[in-house]
Amino acid sequence: MLTLSWLLIIGLVGGVLAVVDGAARTRGRGTSILGIIEIVAGALFVLSLFFPGIPFGSVTLAIVTLIVLVVQLVLPGRRGGSAMTLVALILTAAWIVLALRWVAIPGVN
Repeated sequence: MLTLSWLLIIGLVGGVLAVVDGAARTRGRGTSILGIIEIVAGALFVLSLFFPGIPFGSVTLAIVTLIVLVVQLVLPGRRGGSAMTLVALILTAAWIVLALRWVAIPGVN
């Protein structure tokens, strides 16, 4: 059974935005290798939220996704593409902070 929580929604939206951003970066100009890595890491992160048997765990995959998003944000890419990257970066970082219980917000984690 799936329990819908704010932590799941934050992770799901952050992971899906990372996958969409990676797909947009592979179609346009820029580094397509990082876009493919972003798609794979984001998709595995989203899957790890639902299936417990994904290797490396959801926290490790979120950290990998976060690192790739930071690299994508720093490297020059297509125009206007940094907004989606920034939103995915913020949501993934918020998920990591809340999932590791570095900040405890009642009702969220």
